[in-house]
Amino acid sequence: MPFRFVHTADLHLDSPLRSLALRNGELADLVRGATRSALTSIVDLCIAESVDALLVAGDLYDGSQTSMNTALFLAGELRRLDEAGIRTFVIRGNHDAQSQVTRELTLPPSVHVFQGRSKPIIAKTLASGRTVHVHGVSFANPHAPESLLPSFHPPVADAINIGMLHTSLSGSPGHDRYAPCSVADLQRHGFDYWALGHVHQRQVHSELPFIVMPGMPQGRDINEAGAKGVTVVTIDDDGCVEIEERPIGLAVFERLSVDVTGAAEWRDVLDLGARALTRLRHEISAENLILRLSLTGTTPLAWRLRRDADLLQTELTNISAGLRGCWVEKIDLLCREPRAQDDRPSREPVEELAFLVEHEVLPAFGFREQLKAVAEELLQHLPPELRQTVASDEDSLEELVMNASLMGSADVLAHLHGAAAKGGG
Repeated sequence: MPFRFVHTADLHLDSPLRSLALRNGELADLVRGATRSALTSIVDLCIAESVDALLVAGDLYDGSQTSMNTALFLAGELRRLDEAGIRTFVIRGNHDAQSQVTRELTLPPSVHVFQGRSKPIIAKTLASGRTVHVHGVSFANPHAPESLLPSFHPPVADAINIGMLHTSLSGSPGHDRYAPCSVADLQRHGFDYWALGHVHQRQVHSELPFIVMPGMPQGRDINEAGAKGVTVVTIDDDGCVEIEERPIGLAVFERLSVDVTGAAEWRDVLDLGARALTRLRHEISAENLILRLSLTGTTPLAWRLRRDADLLQTELTNISAGLRGCWVEKIDLLCREPRAQDDRPSREPVEELAFLVEHEVLPAFGFREQLKAVAEELLQHLPPELRQTVASDEDSLEELVMNASLMGSADVLAHLHGAAAKGGG
């Protein structure tokens, strides 16, 4: 029989909600419990597939706020694996290193947590007599600015060797630098499979040997969009490796853009939204789909959509409720009113003001610099990891500032437009 295992990482159990738009209590409860559901699903998969082991490549927990209740839940799930005769191999990631309960909890005897230096552990002896060894190195501190590869033993001769490492590799957008190393460094080390963790997006970096970042099994907000899962790995006597991605997440976050160009009536916008929601829901099989809608294009309703954004949210939320497990988390209004072909300012006062704002005020260097200074000051009041999410570099900060100014000015002008229409009536 081959050696089969499930490779996962970055569960971030019971991590706090990070999306300020999750105002729906039922939706918030769903997202709050999704990381636990992901672990339960992973354990169910291990048992159903009768694998030999579960490998967790770091960040089971989500930092210093981890409670003993979280740890007890984890221990209960690992006990299910123990009772099924399935071993668990764990390395601590940067978030685990911040948790006080990580070292206090007694885990089942089938669980091996690697420490600061790698010591090969025999995971299985194959029918041919060839042994499978798992190597791993845990984070002792929340930061690991240097490569951890020197802490690994060389591969055991005439055996199958699997390495576990929590690393940013050579760097990844949106992720801090941890235990840096290159794919070439890992390839040269001589292991048959590298089970990585830390970067939340799945990527197979190499197939000879396999170097796999499985991504997180459950997204937590719109910045962790897309289907999430784990990797099922099979290694035979000859060291041939086969991998398979398996979906796990209870909820999938997605962005959906709806072009409302030409929509002349409120009902038209709702119909376009309903068709787009239905189409995407049929394409995604996850139990729950959480959407951020962006309405784009040109429509004479642009000002009204902004003015009555709360009503629009309610109506589209009601439409999504008619689709199984579909939720609208937030609506971004990026649509605009149509302009005359010669693009000259309209004689209507509010439309003239809108033209001036868009073409003279917002593009002005002094205005952009003032907004950027305000944004930079506000960023200093956010936790470091949230700063990275909001604005990872200078270009993303400028894009954030421009989008905010465009949307903010559009909202104000929409209300002015509405007031002018009422006054004119």
